[in-house]
Amino acid sequence: MKFTRRTFLKASAATGALAATSGLIDQKVWAQGQQAASVEMKPSLCNGCSSHCGMWVYLKNGRLWKVAGHTDHPRSRGKLCARAHGAATWLYDPNRITRPLKREGDKFKPVSWEQALDEIAVKLKEILAKDGPGAIFYGHNPRETGVFYGTRFMHALGAPTICTHNASCNTTLNTGWGATVGTTPGSDVGGAKYIIFIGRNFGEGIRTSQVTSLTRAMEKGTKVVCIDPRHNATANLASEWIPIRPGTDLALVLAMANVIISEELYDMAFVEQHTIGFDEFRAAVQSYTPEWAEPITDIPAATIYRLARELASHKPNCFIDPSWKGAFGTNYKNSSQTCRAVACLNALLGNMGTPGGLTFYEGPKFGKLDPAKHPEPPKPTLPRADGAGVKGEWPLATSQGLPHYLAQKAKEGKVKAGFIRHHNPVRNFPDPEHMMTGYKGLELLVVFETHLTETAMAATHILPEPSFLEREEVVEGLAGKKPAACLRPQVVAKIHPETRSFDEIIVALAHKLGIGQYFQFSLEELNRARLAPLGITLEELRQKGTFIGEEVPVPEVPEFKTPSGKVEFYVAKFAENGHSPVPVWEAPLVSPDPGNPRSFRLIHGKQGYHSHTATANIPYLLQITKDHDAERLWLNASRAAALGIKDGDLVLVKSALASGKVRVKVTERLHPDAAYLPSGYGSFSPYLPNARGFGLNQNDFTPYMMEPLNGHAMMMEVIVEVQKA
Repeated sequence: MKFTRRTFLKASAATGALAATSGLIDQKVWAQGQQAASVEMKPSLCNGCSSHCGMWVYLKNGRLWKVAGHTDHPRSRGKLCARAHGAATWLYDPNRITRPLKREGDKFKPVSWEQALDEIAVKLKEILAKDGPGAIFYGHNPRETGVFYGTRFMHALGAPTICTHNASCNTTLNTGWGATVGTTPGSDVGGAKYIIFIGRNFGEGIRTSQVTSLTRAMEKGTKVVCIDPRHNATANLASEWIPIRPGTDLALVLAMANVIISEELYDMAFVEQHTIGFDEFRAAVQSYTPEWAEPITDIPAATIYRLARELASHKPNCFIDPSWKGAFGTNYKNSSQTCRAVACLNALLGNMGTPGGLTFYEGPKFGKLDPAKHPEPPKPTLPRADGAGVKGEWPLATSQGLPHYLAQKAKEGKVKAGFIRHHNPVRNFPDPEHMMTGYKGLELLVVFETHLTETAMAATHILPEPSFLEREEVVEGLAGKKPAACLRPQVVAKIHPETRSFDEIIVALAHKLGIGQYFQFSLEELNRARLAPLGITLEELRQKGTFIGEEVPVPEVPEFKTPSGKVEFYVAKFAENGHSPVPVWEAPLVSPDPGNPRSFRLIHGKQGYHSHTATANIPYLLQITKDHDAERLWLNASRAAALGIKDGDLVLVKSALASGKVRVKVTERLHPDAAYLPSGYGSFSPYLPNARGFGLNQNDFTPYMMEPLNGHAMMMEVIVEVQKA
C-alpha cells in the first residue's frame, strides 16, 4: 500500500495530533498515537509448525501488533515459542505469492484464476482418461482443512494415494506402535516418577505445554534421563545425559528388556492378562545382555543395568517416551524395530493407561454433514501408487504414505499428477536432485502455498493461499482427558485480494472436473455440523478459539486396537511379510570407518526457533541463528583436535552425493562418532532470499533410500568426511 502525506494525516487524525516540519512527519508523535490506539484481541492457531498451538492475536487499527499464548489451549497454555512470533510476520512478508503462477521452462508467469483452474482441470481430465486415478496423488502437512477437503477431493476422483509430511518424521512410530498396541500413545509427563527420553527433545521440538509439564515434574522429584548422541536442549533440563553411539538405541532397549525380564522386575499380572507373545519375546532377548550391548552402544554395562532397575522400580508410573523422530522416527534401518522394542519394554512396566505412564486419549466426537444432502464420495479401491500397505511393495507402511517413493514412481512414468499443500518434500527428504527431478517430471503438479518453496519450483501451477491469519479453517480436535475443539478464524482482512483459501480452490476445481456434487456446502456449514454435538456454536468458538470439553472416563486398561485386542510382543503380520515378529537386534545400515579419522555419521535435529526449513526465510528467526552462530556443524572435541580443527574453523563436509563448507562448533556435548547439523537451513529456492544459500542441509548429503520394513527414508544412514577447509 502506498501512502501520501495527505492520506497519512487523514488516517492518523483519530489517534492524536501530528507534527510536521519541512514536509516530514514527526515519528515520535506518530508512535505515541499508535501506542494509544485501541487494541482488539482475536484467537487463532499458530502455523509455525505442525502443533498448531493456540494463540491470541492483538490488532491495532486492523493491523497485526503482537501475538501471545492462549491460556486455554492444551498445547500452548499461555506460552508461545519463537517460531510462533516469527510465523505471524508472514502476514506482511514481501516474498509471499500473491496471484496464481504457471511455470514455463524454469520461470513462472502470473495467470488468472480462471486460466489456472481451466488448465489444471483439462490436464487432469486427460490424465484420468489415459492413466486412471491411480496415477494421481495428494501430499500435505496433515491438518483438518487439508485433510477434509483434500481427502474428499481425492476420493471423488477415485484416487487412493494421500501422503503426508509425517513420512519425514514419524512413519516408523505408527508402524511400530500401531503393530504393538494399535496406536501411538501419548505420555503423562506431569504424573511420572521416572522418564527416559531416547532421542526425544522437548526443548527444541517445542510444544510449550510439554516443557512446562516437564519442568514441573522435575520440581516434584521426577528423574529424567536423556539418551541421545547429542546433549540437546532437553538434556539441559534432565537429571542425567547418557551419550549413545548413533543408530544403536535398539541394542540398549533390548538389553534393558533382558534385565527387566531375567530379574523378574516386570509387571507379571499385566503381561499375563493383557499381552500375547511374551514367551517369544523373552526368548528373543535372552542373549542381549548389557555386556553384549556395551561395545555396540558405548554405554557401560553397569549403566544399562542401573537404568533398567531404576525404571522398573518406578513402574507403572514411568515410561520410555514414545518419541516423535529421534532414534526411532525415520532415521535408521533399524528404527521400526527400535520402536517395537520400546513399545514392548513399556508393556513390561504395565504403564498402559496408568497415571504417570502412557496415555490413550481420544479427540472430541465431531458431527458430520447430513449425508442425505451432502453424500460422501466412495472410498477408492485401487492400490496406492506409493505402495504403502500394498502386498509386494510396502505392506507394513502406514497410510501416511511415502512421498520420496512417489518421486521415483514419477521418474518411472507410473505417477502423472500430484497436488501438494503446505508440504516441501523436495527440500525435506534426502537427495533433493532425485526429488526435484521426479516431481518436476510430472505432467501436472499443483502446489498450494504462501511462498515459492523448493517443491513449488517443480510445480506446473502454483495456487496462492492467504497466510494463516487471513483465512478461516476447519474446526480441529485435540485428544486429551478433556478433549478440545479449536478454530483458526480469520483475524485480519485479506491483504492480497487474489489469494484464495484451500477450501475455495478445491470447491472451484471440483465443479470444473464434474465432481461438484460432493462439495455443495460452505466451510461455515461444515464447521457448524462438526460442532453440533459439542454444545458450542461457531460464533462462540470464533470468540474463544478453544473449547475444552467434559472429562471423558477412560478404562483402567485401554482397549488395544490390535488383532488380538492385547499388546502384541509377537506380531504375526511382520512374520507374514518376511520380518522378525519380535524385536531383534539389527545393526544400522552404515557405520563410520574406524580407520579413517575424518569419517563421521551425519545426524541432525531441530532448533527451538525453526521448523524444518519453513521458517528460515523469516528475518527475525534467521537473525537468532546469526547472532548465535547456530548453523554450525558440531564435532566432538577429541575428534576435532585429532584433525587439527578448532572451534569456529571452516570445514569441508562431503559424502558420495555432495560437499559443502560450514563453520564448526567444537564441543564435548556430542558422541565422537557423530557430526551434527541443525536441520533448518540450506534452502536453495531463489524466491526465499533470506534463507537461500545459508548453512548446510543434511538431506543434500544423504542418498535416496527405502528402509526394507516400511519404506521410510533412513535419513541418518549416511557417512560423511569432515576436514579443515
